[in-house]
Amino acid sequence: MPHLGSDGHGTKFQLGAQRMPRNMTPEELEVTLGENLQRYRLSLNLSQERVAYLAGINTRTLQNLEAGRGSSMRTFVMVLRALGRNEWLDTLAPSTFNPLTLPRDSDQRQRAFKARKKTAPTLGD
Repeated sequence: MPHLGSDGHGTKFQLGAQRMPRNMTPEELEVTLGENLQRYRLSLNLSQERVAYLAGINTRTLQNLEAGRGSSMRTFVMVLRALGRNEWLDTLAPSTFNPLTLPRDSDQRQRAFKARKKTAPTLGD
């Protein structure tokens, strides 16, 4: 179900109204995310210059992000914050892990383990 948000001015904006096909290339996904950001910015009636200023980035950097031309994750996060949409990040990476549920004396995992191959029993075993 799509998330409905408000822009603070009574305008409703629908995030994720269309499902993105799983077979999208990373480049196509960048373009789609950029277009969605631009559409939201325009729904707030904010100029690129204003959002870039609020995010602490160059206007050209915002233009590249909205056009899907290779922006960084940092830029994406800064723009979301400038637009007041930190909660959108929760839909990308929900925090379901609670470190308080771990026993205090356990060692923290540093990496995932590879699955071990099962070997067939050899003759003489």
